[in-house]
Amino acid sequence: MLTIPKTVLEPGRTELATESFLIKPNLKGDWLNFFMLLLLYTMQGLPLGLSSAIPILLQSKKDTSYQDQALFSLVIWPFSLKLLWAPLLDSLYVRKIGKRKSWLIPVQYLIGTILLYLGNSIDILLPEKGKPNVMVLVYLFFITNFLSATQDIAVDGWALTMLKKNNVGYASTCNTSGQIIGVMIGSVFAILFTSEDFSNKYLRITSGVEGIVSMKTLLYIWGILFMLITTMIAIFKKEKDNTLEDGYVKLNISKTYSLLWDIMKLPSIRILAIALLTARIGFAATDSISTLKLIDAGVSKDDIMVINTAMYVVKMIIPLIIAKYTSGPKPLSLYLKVTPIRLLWNIVFIVLIYYTPKIITTNGIVNIPIYYYAILIFILSIQEVLSYMMFVAILAFFSRISDPRFGGTYMTLLNTLSNLGFVWPSTVALQLVDLLTSKECSFDSTNNCSTLDLQNICKANEGNCIVTINGYYVEIIPCTIIGIAWYIYFRNILKNLQIRSPSHWLVNVKKPVIENIEESYPLTVTV
Repeated sequence: MLTIPKTVLEPGRTELATESFLIKPNLKGDWLNFFMLLLLYTMQGLPLGLSSAIPILLQSKKDTSYQDQALFSLVIWPFSLKLLWAPLLDSLYVRKIGKRKSWLIPVQYLIGTILLYLGNSIDILLPEKGKPNVMVLVYLFFITNFLSATQDIAVDGWALTMLKKNNVGYASTCNTSGQIIGVMIGSVFAILFTSEDFSNKYLRITSGVEGIVSMKTLLYIWGILFMLITTMIAIFKKEKDNTLEDGYVKLNISKTYSLLWDIMKLPSIRILAIALLTARIGFAATDSISTLKLIDAGVSKDDIMVINTAMYVVKMIIPLIIAKYTSGPKPLSLYLKVTPIRLLWNIVFIVLIYYTPKIITTNGIVNIPIYYYAILIFILSIQEVLSYMMFVAILAFFSRISDPRFGGTYMTLLNTLSNLGFVWPSTVALQLVDLLTSKECSFDSTNNCSTLDLQNICKANEGNCIVTINGYYVEIIPCTIIGIAWYIYFRNILKNLQIRSPSHWLVNVKKPVIENIEESYPLTVTV
C-alpha cells in the first residue's frame, strides 16, 4: 500500500499522480541503456579534457604569452552559450532516424573527423620548438567544443526517453560519472602519457625519448574510436519514437524558442531560477580562490596537479555511491543536507590557508612535511565529495522535472541557470580579492605595493610586500553568511518544489482535473 501525500497536489486543484512517479527506480531491463548513456557522456567529456590540457602544454612553451592563453580560453564558451541553439534540436530532426540520433550521429562523426585532422596537424600546430599556432588551435577546439555541447543537448534529451520513467534519475549518474571519465582520459593522457619525464620516471623500465605515446597517436586513436562507436550506435541502437505518445506536440523553430519563455513563465521555474543563480554565492571564495592561495603560500603547482588528478577517481565514484539517493523522488533532500556542511567547510579552509605558510615554511625555505599532505588531501577530498554530491543531486532533480517532449531545451535551460549560478559568483570573487587585499612594503609603510612600479621599488631596496589585510578572509566570511541566509530562505521552498507532481512542470498542457477525487482516484492506491 502506498499513500499519496496531499502535498503533492497543487493548492486549489487536484491532479492524477502518474504511475511512474510512484514506482521505485529499478535498472533491471535498463542496464544496457544505462551503460549506453555512460559511454555517450564519456565521449562528450573527452574533448573537454583535451581542451583543459592544451593550456598546460602551451604554457610549457617559451614562446607562449598570456595573451595566447586568454585567446585560447574562448574555446570553453560554447558550453555556456548552448542554450542559443538548443531549441533547434527539439524542432529539426528526421523522424525515421530519431529525434536525438538525427543530431547525435553527424555531430559525433564531425568530432571524430576533427580529432583525426588534429592528429595529422598537431606537430605543426603545437611544435616541440617554435611558436604554437594558437589561432588555428582556437578555431579547431572552439568548433570541437561547439559540437560537444550540441552532443550534450542531444544526450540530455535522449536520456529522458532512453531510460524508463522510474529510472530517469539515473541520467545524472551517467552524466557526472561519464563526463569525469572523459575529462580524465582527455587531460591526463594528453599531459602525463605524452610526457618524457613522467614516462621515464613511472611508466618505463628503461629511459626513452618522448612519452609512451605521442599526442599525434592519441588523437588518431580517439578519432577512430569516435567513428567506430558512432557507427555502432547508428546501426544497432534504436530510438524510441515519443511522437506517438498521447499529448505529444511538435513545434516549429519559432515556437521552440518561445518555449524557453513559456518554461521561464512557470511560477516554480522562476523560483527555482532565483535559487540556482544565487546558490553558489556561499561557496564562491572557497571554490575559486583557495587553490590559488595554497600556491601563494608555497604549495607547488605540481603537488596541486597530482592531488587534482587523484580527485577524478573521487568524482567518478561519488555518483555511483549516492545513486540510490539521487534516483528517488526527492534528490533535493540530499542537496539540502549537504549545503550546511559545505558552508561549515569554509571555516576549515580559513584555518588551512592561515596555517599553511607556518607549517610548510622554515626560515623562508619551503619544506612540506608528510602530515601536511595528508591534511591537505583529506580537506580537498571532503570538499570534492560534498561539492559533487550537490552537483549530482541537482542534475537528478532536473532530469525528474524536465518535460520529455522538449527535453533538450528544458534540460539545457536548467543547466544554463545552474552554470551561471556558478560562474558569476566565481568571477566576482576573483575580481574582488585584490581590491579587498591591503599590502605595504616591509621597510616603507607608505608604499602600499598597489602597482607593479611600487612593488619593484620595494624589491629594489631589498624589501618585501607584506599582506596586512588578506582579501580572501574578507570575502569568505560574508560569503558564508550569505550562504547561510540562502539556506534558511530556500530550504522549505526547495523541499516543496521537489514533491510536486510531474504534471506541475509540463509546458502548454492542460492538466487533467477531477471534480471528485475521492470517487475517481482515491488517495490510497495499491502499487
